[in-house]
Amino acid sequence: MTLEDEIIKSKDHFESIIRDQLKRIEQMKKGDDWIDYTSLNPIIIGIIGGDGIGPEISKHAKSILEFILKDEIKKGKILLKEINGLTIENRARQNKAIPDDVLKEIKECHVLLKGPTTTPRKGDKWPNIESANVAMRRELDLFANVRPVKVPNKNINWIFFRENTEGAYILGSKGIVISENLAIDFKVITSQGSERIIKMAFEYAKRNNIDKVTIVTKANVIKSTDGKFLAIAESVSKDYPEIQWDDWYIDIMTAKLIDPARQNQFKVIVAPNLYGDIITDEAAQMQGGVGTAGSANIGKRYAMFEAIHGSAPRMVDEGRGKYADPMSMLRAAVMLVDHIGYQERAKTLEMALDICGIYEKKVILTGRDNGGTGEQLAKYIMDTIQEPNLKTKWSSVSKS
Repeated sequence: MTLEDEIIKSKDHFESIIRDQLKRIEQMKKGDDWIDYTSLNPIIIGIIGGDGIGPEISKHAKSILEFILKDEIKKGKILLKEINGLTIENRARQNKAIPDDVLKEIKECHVLLKGPTTTPRKGDKWPNIESANVAMRRELDLFANVRPVKVPNKNINWIFFRENTEGAYILGSKGIVISENLAIDFKVITSQGSERIIKMAFEYAKRNNIDKVTIVTKANVIKSTDGKFLAIAESVSKDYPEIQWDDWYIDIMTAKLIDPARQNQFKVIVAPNLYGDIITDEAAQMQGGVGTAGSANIGKRYAMFEAIHGSAPRMVDEGRGKYADPMSMLRAAVMLVDHIGYQERAKTLEMALDICGIYEKKVILTGRDNGGTGEQLAKYIMDTIQEPNLKTKWSSVSKS
């Protein structure tokens, strides 16, 4: 193939990307109404084990959901449904990020609690299929990735809103290798996609009496896409005069999150996909590691809550799966319970997780047999939930 042929092929490829994105914009313009969970009977919660340690930690998360929502489950108001087909083996066999039958099961649910899934990378034994997470966010239009991070002894209480369906990731599998010397990837930012995630962040701040929102871009260099994101943030901010807003570039933002003089001044943080991915992992590490943080992926019709760490296949291969820490999955469960309308139950579970995972630490998981098991931690948490003075205890230990 000549160089001229390669250029023509690349033009055709780029045209198809543009057409797809213009169609997506039209779909976003139509919009959907937000789901009303109070109108559902039952609310169907799908439990997806995923890969590696995923089934193990999902098992403990399911047990705790059954415990904290036992009355609603008994009355038929909530139904827990296990979905077992989102494994790397099944995805590789069907050569699909999400097999069709699994996607059908997923769409029969209203919310999902998901364990980690393996994403193939160059050089491993799996075919180069798309990330299940990226595909899920696109298929269910889960445009908002929401991650809270707390570090009480540093007075840090952050909540991140990461755009989920655009940016550098959404077209990550559609780049072009033009020649052995040239490869090009694409980044997409739309007005509609930017506005809905930025507005969601400002709305959250307004509902929770938070007076500051921070926007993260690299608009000084990535002028067209990041420039659009920043310009839309400025426009949206005008509807919230009671909320201050500022913007930071991603490189200096990663520094300021670990700057003791600055870090506790951040509150609500919103960013495009790639930058949000970077800073939320950095923030989770400050909280105690990615194993301690949960994540919500929210759309108008569906929502998915997940652990933010990987599938850790080595732990399973070495027979250490039962020592995997389910805390990230349980933090995600808190967000799920809150999202479907059971705020008091969510707060109860969150207080128990704080006591067990941050303050008392009677069961410490190390990932090996010199620490506790996930089952022991789950029992410790459920015993703590049953304590008659849980709220008083939480208030006492969190202030000590």
